[in-house]
Amino acid sequence: MLHNVATKTLFDQRRTLLAWTISLALLVGMYVAIWPSIRDQPAMTDFLNSMPPAIRSMFAMSGADMSTPIGYVKIEMLSLMAPLLVLLYAVSTGAAAVAGEEDRHTLDLLLANPVSRSRVVLDKLLAMTVGIVLLAGATAVALMVISPLADMSLPTGPIVAAMVHLALLGLVFGTLATAVGAATGNLTAARAVPAVTAVIAYVVNGLGPQVSWLAPAQKFSPFYQYTGHDPLLNGLSVPAVLIALATAAVLAEIAVAGFRRRDVAA
Repeated sequence: MLHNVATKTLFDQRRTLLAWTISLALLVGMYVAIWPSIRDQPAMTDFLNSMPPAIRSMFAMSGADMSTPIGYVKIEMLSLMAPLLVLLYAVSTGAAAVAGEEDRHTLDLLLANPVSRSRVVLDKLLAMTVGIVLLAGATAVALMVISPLADMSLPTGPIVAAMVHLALLGLVFGTLATAVGAATGNLTAARAVPAVTAVIAYVVNGLGPQVSWLAPAQKFSPFYQYTGHDPLLNGLSVPAVLIALATAAVLAEIAVAGFRRRDVAA
């Protein structure tokens, strides 16, 4: 198994990770390529500002100016598309960590090696984390390398901060997928639970400022930790980082405990 479960998992995912990395770089290139046409159309900003407050809040448009590089990246990439793609990778990888092995009937072969159940889960989580960091890092590098070609002035620090928070968002939901899969062995549940939770969390965060009865729950949403403090403008939020890490740690412990206590069919 190479050196351990983590390296074996990453080796098996090498082509998938390469495809994801290239896809994200191409996505960045596409958005950067159309930036000049958006910049020269002030009517676009007027159109966005004319939308109902709930819609602007839902898609992180409030206070953002599409005619500026930061506002454009925030609305076009970081409000929906980038988190959607990272979550797709994180949830699919997290669900496959244990439940996927069971679904393919390969878990018994994995556990036949001299490795504990706890180590299997933790190594799978480590491999997933490396993949998420790679995707977020590739997005940051692509933005910093390609954006000057379209005269987009993007500060490096805030871009890195936004990608850190993006990676942590993926880590939280990917770990949730792993926990559900490890505790139940059900691949469908391991995919569906974090997907539904992500949609609910996104809506709560987006509508929290506009719907009074949702406001108290907004700060509990992982999407609030991701974008609530606006990292593109304000940089890294240490409290948000710590909350996301603590959430992932608790979910990882649940994954380990759930897998250790469960009878696994061969």
